[in-house]
Amino acid sequence: MNLTLDIHIHTVASTHAYSTVSENAAYAAKVGLTHIGMADHGPAMPDGAHFYHFGNIYCLPEIINGVRVLKGAEVNIIDHEGGVDLPRKERERLDFVIASLHRGVLPPATSELNTRAMVKVMEKRAVHILGHPNNASYEVDIQAIVKAAAKTKTIIEINNQSLNPGSIRYEGTKPMEELLRLCKEHSVNILLSSDAHFCTSVGNFSNVLPLVKASGIPEDLIVNTSAEKLFAAINAKKELMT
Repeated sequence: MNLTLDIHIHTVASTHAYSTVSENAAYAAKVGLTHIGMADHGPAMPDGAHFYHFGNIYCLPEIINGVRVLKGAEVNIIDHEGGVDLPRKERERLDFVIASLHRGVLPPATSELNTRAMVKVMEKRAVHILGHPNNASYEVDIQAIVKAAAKTKTIIEINNQSLNPGSIRYEGTKPMEELLRLCKEHSVNILLSSDAHFCTSVGNFSNVLPLVKASGIPEDLIVNTSAEKLFAAINAKKELMT
């Protein structure tokens, strides 16, 4: 399996990350990636990127250190109706949008409310990827979430950082294995990501790749094996939601 893209990558615009765009791109070139994606946190995160960051993101060149740099965001889900912290107009201008729950923005609630927040955010046209849905901090109905992803053509993220034992989201491999089983069962596209907060983590899928391979999920559901596949999946959701 040739994974050529890693699009959930943070920069110093999110101040709990520690590398610049150029440093991330240089390391991506070193490990053989063709594309990376800037996915800094939305402004509702206590140290997220300012709104101006997303408005001015197009001043960056498309190619940095020989790697195509996609412009995106990891927006925060801010309520249980799926509200997010970037307006639709700004999200529509980006190459991709990931939406995620974070404790510092929307504290964990009941399973019903946590699940509702994720399901409702996937109903937005300009939310293409659901970030780390199997988060130990949030009890959810993961089957309902995957079914909603299938209905809305939303990509599900398989987040490498979530399987680091030091991560607040970590609760062993079983939840990720169940998520992969359900994505396979419902033919939901998945995105493997590093969720890198330092450049040497860019392109690191070492925690999740063995589980993805063991799951038997078809390679045609793995969208970061080519840019064409990623954009086809994003455009399929846009067309559905038009």
